[in-house]
Amino acid sequence: MTIQTALDHALEARGVSAEQFSELMIRLLDHGVLCRDENKREAEFYDRYLQVADLVEDYLAVLRVRLLHEPRFHSLRLFPPGAEVPGLADTEDAFNSGLRERLSQPEVALILILRAEYDKALREGQIDENGQVTLPLEALSLAHKNLLGRPLPEGLVQRRELFRRLRQLRLIRYAGDDAMEDSESWLTIRPDITSLVTDTVLAELAGDSPASRDSMDTDTPGEEAP
Repeated sequence: MTIQTALDHALEARGVSAEQFSELMIRLLDHGVLCRDENKREAEFYDRYLQVADLVEDYLAVLRVRLLHEPRFHSLRLFPPGAEVPGLADTEDAFNSGLRERLSQPEVALILILRAEYDKALREGQIDENGQVTLPLEALSLAHKNLLGRPLPEGLVQRRELFRRLRQLRLIRYAGDDAMEDSESWLTIRPDITSLVTDTVLAELAGDSPASRDSMDTDTPGEEAP
């Protein structure tokens, strides 16, 4: 029996077609993240993953791509080999191809601040039932300046692109681009933020270490590094 035949039989037993499985894998490898509550389409992909979770993980294991599944928050996130992933054992693999993308410095900085604010809310018990934190934009701007010594980008276009990128990574959600112009607006930090910033980096940031400002394992799958 060929591998393809065995896979087809396993998929048939779970009520998923080969085409549906292929669509799921392409979506995962292309986007690198799925959150069930994002939209109806992602909910369909997440539910399909639950039907074939073992087959998805076996497929990714061949590629040495690691999957972090957070059942409590109904989210999936892929990490290339060698990336440090909170909650998963470290590996010695190195990987430098199209699955790895280096985030820009403004993106790294904002992710660091979001993680710090998430951790603060966690300590204060300000987490909702979905593990999310709601934060006013004004408080985020203040934390950015206090912790990193510089403000959020002032240019409207740059700020919109920055927040749009983090929303694409399923790290935050907000009402819309116009909301980023109003300091009284609020945004929601998703629990997935803990997947991209380790406790070690967070401790360095709290200790005002320059290393925490300039380096973080922010490699994300889906696009080739610039």
